[in-house]
Amino acid sequence: MQLTIREGRPEDLPAMLALLPRLADFPLPEGRAPEDTYQGDGKTLKAWAEGGEAACRVTVAEDEAGLLGFTLVRLQPEFMSGAPSAHLEVIIIDVRADGTGLGKTLLERAEAAVQAEGASSMTLHVFANNARARSVYDRFGYTGELLRYVKRFPA
Repeated sequence: MQLTIREGRPEDLPAMLALLPRLADFPLPEGRAPEDTYQGDGKTLKAWAEGGEAACRVTVAEDEAGLLGFTLVRLQPEFMSGAPSAHLEVIIIDVRADGTGLGKTLLERAEAAVQAEGASSMTLHVFANNARARSVYDRFGYTGELLRYVKRFPA
């Protein structure tokens, strides 16, 4: 397999959108539909492809057969301190690349890229019951900091 990692391009959009449902590939919290986990990311990717998200950075990995994964990172001030930071909006790997270390490679590339642009930290969101993703982030030195609580009201 000949792997290429490069900056994303607008013509990558259809393949990136096709991968988004993998973000819901875990037991979702009660009351959440799969598309809840990725519809906002799809809008952000579309805006990025149209040139409307200057603070977003996209890195893709591909082989001869097509897109294998990508990251979408937004440069933004840190939530509390306002220091230069970044937020990992999406990291996603095609099932064909599961277990190959591609996720690690893409995460390391994303971190290095935002550090080179002055970010002193990177945040991300992960569902509490997404054990697989949480274990990856724990191994890479990410720590839980805030908890988000939700109460659903009767319709």
